Amino acid sequence: MRPKVLVTAASRHHATHEIGEAIAAVLIDRGIAAEASAIEQVTDLGEYGAVVLGSAVYANRWLGEARRFAQIHASELIRMPVWLFSSGPVGDPGHLIPAGVAADVPVLVRLTGAVGHRTFGGRLEMKSLHFAERAVVRTTHVPEGDSRDWDAVERFGGEIAEQLLGTGAAWDGLE
Repeated sequence: MRPKVLVTAASRHHATHEIGEAIAAVLIDRGIAAEASAIEQVTDLGEYGAVVLGSAVYANRWLGEARRFAQIHASELIRMPVWLFSSGPVGDPGHLIPAGVAADVPVLVRLTGAVGHRTFGGRLEMKSLHFAERAVVRTTHVPEGDSRDWDAVERFGGEIAEQLLGTGAAWDGLE
């Protein structure tokens, strides 16, 4: 039996965690044991054979808890298949993060040995923001709305499943 895949993400307002849940659902639909967990609930990677790690992006950076997770678990992550995803840009795709990569992602890819990274649009609901966040949004004229592309999320989950079920020698070696 293949080991379980952990899908975890740092998320301020649950939108990024919902992307993680959708990725886990795709993996499960493809016959892969997967579990979506909030990043603050994960303390041990012992039962997992692969990890999908994500974070909301604010000011072109991953949230601190996601960066800390990668640092704390780096020695385990580097020995298993890992994929990263970012979420947060909202509005017109032409105004999203340059080249689709948050500033700290290249370092995180090296730290974890990630197979790949994907950036997805995020969701912005003014009513769920704290006062300071609303002020920043108004100052920067970020549009409210849901920019998540669920088809792209499903494709990413499918790509992960194909790699895990395909020729993934590293995954097969974990059995």
